Amino acid sequence: MIKADMGFGRKVDVPVSDLSVIRGLWEVRVKKYRQRQKKEQQRVEKSALPRINQQWEYRIYCKSLKPEEQQLLRQYLERSTRPDTQEYTGSDQQQDLQDADVDLKLQLDGDSWKEFPGDLRWRTYLREWHVSGTKICRLPEYLSLFTQLLVLQIPKNSIEELPPAIGEDTKLSGKLTGLRELNVSYNRLSKVPPELGHCENLERLELAGNYNLSELPFELSSLKRLVHLDIAENRFVSIPVCTLRMSGLQLLDLSNNGLSDLPQDMDRLEQLVTLFLHKNKLWYLPHCLSNISTLKMIVVSGEQLTCIPTRLCSNPDIKFIRLCDNLAKKKEEKKEKSKMRRWREAGKEEVKKDSREKEFIEAYISTLTDRVCPSPDTVPYSTTKVSISCLL
Repeated sequence: MIKADMGFGRKVDVPVSDLSVIRGLWEVRVKKYRQRQKKEQQRVEKSALPRINQQWEYRIYCKSLKPEEQQLLRQYLERSTRPDTQEYTGSDQQQDLQDADVDLKLQLDGDSWKEFPGDLRWRTYLREWHVSGTKICRLPEYLSLFTQLLVLQIPKNSIEELPPAIGEDTKLSGKLTGLRELNVSYNRLSKVPPELGHCENLERLELAGNYNLSELPFELSSLKRLVHLDIAENRFVSIPVCTLRMSGLQLLDLSNNGLSDLPQDMDRLEQLVTLFLHKNKLWYLPHCLSNISTLKMIVVSGEQLTCIPTRLCSNPDIKFIRLCDNLAKKKEEKKEKSKMRRWREAGKEEVKKDSREKEFIEAYISTLTDRVCPSPDTVPYSTTKVSISCLL
């Protein structure tokens, strides 16, 4: 207890507590609250509420379908109940396997598609999505229901964002923990949700050609199984921090960005095999790249690059490729320079030739004057016509 002066001669006793004690109390309360939340989430997951909710949504949706649409949906659902393993006999075994594989894929192509088909939400058994070249700009809200999804290939569309539900674990659905490949190249992304870091089984991530993408969330550091990362043709001015923590990365494509330098701890990528760096603003390469024993190929731009570690160039196990970004222009400039040089050399030779011819012509004309007109009073008998060709 301390006494505080409140003015007018009054003093009040004020209790003083240690801040660490207060913080400890709050941490205990927060911990208990999170434990209650976790227990409640587990209880909901084990209960039948999500399944009942999905069944009711299915019934409501079926009421709005036409008879032919209901028949089509019934066919889809019949295919979804096929067992994963079957005994095949006869000559049609390979064809049956191919048909079963097709049934597990969603294939959409062409700009006639502006949204996903309405019955897609009931095909949660699908393992792969292949959607490209469409005008679809948004992924469905029920994407997280596809917990068996392994491949999500959606390049060359108009998709503006990835929903957080792709890696978020909600009460009514799970996250896409089994996802192996994600390709969202050549869309209109400006950011990547941090929840994508929960898809820890991801092995291939392609985000090239989104142009407005300039950073990646730090939460992607948890993608330890990622072996292929393509973030080319974007607006990165530096390598994302999370990239250097993807310890299993084997291919990294950073081409066609705005990189001016590389971090000095690039050798943290101990399993890196291929590194694409061309079409950037790099003028040097760090020495740490020579410490990566698995590195087999480096592709860079050769115009501005002036400082390269000797160990990289002299290592026979590394294919060090320097590209000229404006190769056609450089060829044209070289051709023009060669032509101008030939013209200058030819011009000098012609000047020498013209000077000699000029001296000859002057001498010849003077002799003609003396021969034809010996004196001003003499009238010539005839005139001599002389034809002279000059090379100008």
